[in-house]
Amino acid sequence: MTTTAAPTVPDAGSVLMYSTTWCGYCRRLKTQLDSAGIAWTEVNIEEHPDAASYVEAVNGGNQTVPTVVFPDGTAATNPSLHDVKARLGA
Repeated sequence: MTTTAAPTVPDAGSVLMYSTTWCGYCRRLKTQLDSAGIAWTEVNIEEHPDAASYVEAVNGGNQTVPTVVFPDGTAATNPSLHDVKARLGA
């Protein structure tokens, strides 16, 4: 896991997760991704206003986390591990 400030598109086979420190769904998904061997990069939207704006843009004005970005540039809100694996072709 790494932390970044700027919104980016993740490398093939990995995801970019917008989260907060207090989000239980985020913690759960991070643990599941680790267990599945899926690489992820985290952006804390409370520390990066540009990231919070992106999350709002893809979630109808809401700062809903986890918001996960895939290598093809698409995003999903609070996806299950199954959904992440399917989107990554794993």
